[in-house]
Amino acid sequence: MAMGLIRLLSIAFTLVLLSILPLHLSLADEITSIESVPDLQKLMYVAVDGFPCVRLLNLSGEIGCSNPGINKVVAPIIKLKDVKDLVQPHTILVTADEMEDFFTRVSTDLSFASKIGGVLVESGSNFQQKLKGFSPDKRFPQAQFSPYENVEYKWNSAASSIMWRNYNFPVYLLSESGISAVHEILSKKKMKHGTYTSDVAEFNMVMETTKAGTHNSEACLQEGTCLPLGGYSVWSSLPPISVSSSNNRKPVVLTVASMDTASFFRDKSFGADSPISGLVALLGAVDALSRVDGISNLKKQLVFLVLTGETWGYLGSRRFLHELDLHSDAVAGLSNTSIETVLEIGSVGKGLSGGINTFFAHKTRVSSVTNMTLDALKIAQDSLASKNIKILSADTANPGIPPSSLMAFMRKNPQTSAVVLEDFDTNFVNKFYHSHLDDLCKKSHSLSFSSFRSKPHFALLIPFWCCIAANINSSSVVAAASVVARTLYILASDNKDTSNSALGSIHVNASFVEELLTCLLACEPGLSCNLVKDYISPTNTCPGNYAGVILGEPSSKPYLGYVGDVSRFLWNFLADKTSVQKGNTTSVCSKGVCSKTDEVCIKAESNKEGTCVVSTTRYVPAYSTRLKYNDGAWTILPQNSSDSMGMVDPVWTESNWDTLRVHVYTVQHSAYDNAVLVAGITVTTLAYIGILAAKSIITKALKQD
Repeated sequence: MAMGLIRLLSIAFTLVLLSILPLHLSLADEITSIESVPDLQKLMYVAVDGFPCVRLLNLSGEIGCSNPGINKVVAPIIKLKDVKDLVQPHTILVTADEMEDFFTRVSTDLSFASKIGGVLVESGSNFQQKLKGFSPDKRFPQAQFSPYENVEYKWNSAASSIMWRNYNFPVYLLSESGISAVHEILSKKKMKHGTYTSDVAEFNMVMETTKAGTHNSEACLQEGTCLPLGGYSVWSSLPPISVSSSNNRKPVVLTVASMDTASFFRDKSFGADSPISGLVALLGAVDALSRVDGISNLKKQLVFLVLTGETWGYLGSRRFLHELDLHSDAVAGLSNTSIETVLEIGSVGKGLSGGINTFFAHKTRVSSVTNMTLDALKIAQDSLASKNIKILSADTANPGIPPSSLMAFMRKNPQTSAVVLEDFDTNFVNKFYHSHLDDLCKKSHSLSFSSFRSKPHFALLIPFWCCIAANINSSSVVAAASVVARTLYILASDNKDTSNSALGSIHVNASFVEELLTCLLACEPGLSCNLVKDYISPTNTCPGNYAGVILGEPSSKPYLGYVGDVSRFLWNFLADKTSVQKGNTTSVCSKGVCSKTDEVCIKAESNKEGTCVVSTTRYVPAYSTRLKYNDGAWTILPQNSSDSMGMVDPVWTESNWDTLRVHVYTVQHSAYDNAVLVAGITVTTLAYIGILAAKSIITKALKQD
């Protein structure tokens, strides 16, 4: 009988061991060394890198994504192609080429949408190659600000409008490492077959506006659960303007570009063609003009303006024009009446075709000043005959200028004489407009950039050499910069002689343009490139060209901790390139402050001691003209009928949030847990009965003895 008891106990132990064996087996291949609880947590809960879609608000409601409540979302992962009839909410794994159809279905099929717990988006060069186009923006972006009536015109042929809708579930774009982590956990499904487990994603993407129930900009600003979209634009004059003297002010030739873009995912917004190619072309032109002798003797004043917040209601241009009306310190030295003409540089990264760089000049209206700008562009083209550059007038059948900052100028003053230079005629050639796919490369080489860092002569070649297929062409940007630089010189000097030696001496540094593209459009080297680090100490390596939110009280002399990396770099770069040094001497500014009012301190971040130079370079806060900051809080101003753009201003804000995280891990089914519980109870009961039986048998045996 004693042997029978031992056998019974052995069976009980075996049952318990078998109940937990699958979990042990699933971890056996992974465990190398667990020395603490955090080690175990990292093993069980894999953090997934990526880029979130966040909640944005306006006066009428919400767009974007968020957890539906105040708690984490945990849902089993399933690939979209495997979805049939979902019974419970799932995390859907969607590829980039499936995004448009998926989110369109979510918006039209409420039953399907109710079964979406969260979304993981898998993107990359392989999917990008499959797509003929993908733009989550509208057919006519920001049509409400158009200066003409035909707002049904289709500028953006790849439009889907999916970024302008409200999704009541979290959406997360996976990084390369994130894709690997998700695929690794899913690849073990076959090995875990029959182990009663599920692979789940856990989304911690709770928005403060959801917690507080503030579902529009007015409500969330009152409760302090959001902040206005915006940032800091930068303008600079060449040569510097003497603010103290208003006599003999020259007419201003204003050159404009934008620094911000948008996409479905907050921090994956490069905007390579739209608008960063135009920004780089402007900086290339400034660099070229800064080396021209006698620039201070020009008949007209050159002013360069780089705007932010343009994607969200033309915040930068509208605020700049408003500051001009106020004659504020942010625009000291400028006035509305002094601006003679405006030249905007739009998307210029896709101008190369058949060995010729072709750009289209879109004009605001017919006027002698506009014709003067068009003539200057043609003269600049002719002076660059060997460069295969062609400037064409946009199709007269177009309803007007394309979506651009000039729309704000035209709405403010319909008599504005201006031209915007683009790489398209009747509609965008950028098929990834306002998409996370509008980056530097469609397809890149797998070689590591870091392996060449010790070889300086590779510094400029590697990024483009690694691009097997580029979204934008650096030679197109160089060509645009060359045309713009010479056009500005012609306009400012009023000299139309193509044989002019000064005009022929203006050359854009192609290596500088290529380096700048990799600084602003790639994570390697990104903002850690030498060019940027020579001016500032960047807070991030990977550039983010999303406008962001404006922090603290707006000011023309803001606390630099509230100013984005790109804005700070632009301020320092433009101040340097447009500066003059009195008496060819330099003075040191150890605390970022210069003793003379016409001087600014540059490179104070990158060096222990900055340098004082004479320059007219200023920050201009970019935020809605419907907003006012007072006593540490934002309020919305009443509508003003005299401000036509303010009447249609959505007043965009972004919800506050803490930390946005996604984890993936494996869980056991509740049915399996219940089965283990029943088995455990059964084993315990049998063991108890066995013990009682054994005790009875042993007692009887002892009595007989």
